[in-house]
Amino acid sequence: MWFRQLSFYRLSGESLVDADKLLQALEKRPFQPCMGLDWFSEGWVPPAGHLEAPVYAARGSLMVSMRREDKVLPASVIRDFVEMKVQEIEDKELRKVGRKEKLALKEQITDDLLPRAFVRSGRTSAYLDIARGWLMVDSGSSSKAEALVSKLREALPPFPAALPRTQIAPHTAMTDWLAAGEAPGGFELDADCELKDGSENGAVVRCSRIDLTSDEIRQHIATGKQATKLGLIWNEKIRFQLTDTLQLKRIQFLDMLQDEASQAGDDRESLFEATFILMSEELGELVEALVEALGGVEDSQAQPAAPAPTQAPQSAPSDAGSAVGVPWD
Repeated sequence: MWFRQLSFYRLSGESLVDADKLLQALEKRPFQPCMGLDWFSEGWVPPAGHLEAPVYAARGSLMVSMRREDKVLPASVIRDFVEMKVQEIEDKELRKVGRKEKLALKEQITDDLLPRAFVRSGRTSAYLDIARGWLMVDSGSSSKAEALVSKLREALPPFPAALPRTQIAPHTAMTDWLAAGEAPGGFELDADCELKDGSENGAVVRCSRIDLTSDEIRQHIATGKQATKLGLIWNEKIRFQLTDTLQLKRIQFLDMLQDEASQAGDDRESLFEATFILMSEELGELVEALVEALGGVEDSQAQPAAPAPTQAPQSAPSDAGSAVGVPWD
């Protein structure tokens, strides 16, 4: 349940939706297994095994999960089958198989193999922080995060979510923090970073388990290297690595948060609810603090305060919160 990486998007006022509207839209696009001649399939599934609907609402946040299946059919396998078929034709008919015929054979063999190919499955979870105006995606891959955003746009057009642009570029801020030997606000330097020389084919220095306030790090900065990744700890609660593309990777929710969530109860429903509420609140505050440390978002992306979403019909709320199990470079 705990997110391990994060790509986040700014939501504009027109994209703010309530649980009912989102639920109705996603129910029309459920996940269907990848069948026949399809190379892949995508669709919405419940965010957890004990849920039945594709939207989970709790304290102003709406969680969703997109599942994807891809056919695994290596090009080398297709090539081997084509070569076998070509050899068979040439031996039987005593003639050379031309280029166009080979292409036709390749297409036919691919169609024959696809229904029997192995399937690779994965899912990407996300939640809409309505109050703060963020879409939080559990992915450090830009392509996977964009695929989820694109699927939301199909369900709720135009769904204007955009990567945030901060007043200070992440690589500039991270480099300045390393040069100063400290990070602002509730952030502190951890023990890992990546530095790159700005010149073409420049050197890359990766540091791990090292004192980032040491003279060695400052010497790299003095020679013109800039930080592209930086390990940070926020309020002694969350450890993560910030990248120059404003993504959070290697997220670790430290013991104090995990212990707090585990006290909600032993059953999976209560634990899921408490974990989601705690995680969404802490990540929301972290992202707000991080954006502030980077000078805030550009004026064109400023987000007005959003009204609380209308919640879907509630079945069995718990004391942890009004959870509803609804049936940037």
